[in-house]
Amino acid sequence: MTAGGALEGKVAFITGAARGQGRAHAIRLAREGADIIASDICAPVSDTISYLPATSEDLAETVRLVEAEGRKILAREVDVRDLAAQQQLVADGIEQFGRLDVLVANAGVLSWGRLFELSEEQWESVVGTNLSGTWRTIRAVVPAMIEAGNGGSIIIVSSSAGLKATPANGHYSASKFGLVGLTNSLALEVGEFGIRVNSIHPYSVMTPMIESTAMGEIFGKFPSYLHSFAPMPYKPVAHDGKAGLAEFMVPDEVSDVVAWLAGPGSATISGSQIAVDRGVMKY
Repeated sequence: MTAGGALEGKVAFITGAARGQGRAHAIRLAREGADIIASDICAPVSDTISYLPATSEDLAETVRLVEAEGRKILAREVDVRDLAAQQQLVADGIEQFGRLDVLVANAGVLSWGRLFELSEEQWESVVGTNLSGTWRTIRAVVPAMIEAGNGGSIIIVSSSAGLKATPANGHYSASKFGLVGLTNSLALEVGEFGIRVNSIHPYSVMTPMIESTAMGEIFGKFPSYLHSFAPMPYKPVAHDGKAGLAEFMVPDEVSDVVAWLAGPGSATISGSQIAVDRGVMKY
């Protein structure tokens, strides 16, 4: 069992935990000593989302990997658009683990299209999951955190698209900009309870959401849009002294920031937007 980590004795709830960033966050927080409550829809959100969804097997693998870190995990297939199901999961998690200290609101989806050509289903599936779903997660979690009286940290996973203009996925960008408003208002509302709230803004993380075919089609039709998706200027140096891959980040790099925001080292940080982008926002 992990001992002496920054989150020893804590409990973290992570949405969208079956794979990608969510799985990486679950493993990393478990490594830091936290027990985990994990959710994922493990099913298609909409036919308008072209990449394959997470599966029950993916969520089961997250469970295995968290348990391999020596921590306990309660995992359940839950749609973040379902408030009652999230409230039940939170209640069951607190009954099992006795507390809830960290929320990583990570669940989200992406599709492509120009705003004036989107179908209603494209708009509703993205905004309903990313923005309204995150509000429902907050609604399910925050009252329980306040009642527990232990303070805590809430990390809202936005995107670089929540800080800058991105053509051909404006509905995604709108949802991620909305998360900044949720973050900042919530930080003011729950600060008196010792709860911190921050948003992180990753750029180009290698997960199934990065679908090269769909992106290639968009940039092929509208090549000027490519300028809004700049390469990352900072190229990390690998342990062998050679430059690391610069085109995409990996989920573990984002998890480093999540673990810091979840732990005591960031105790003075609340209501902040943290760019996790290797400097690309400075273009």
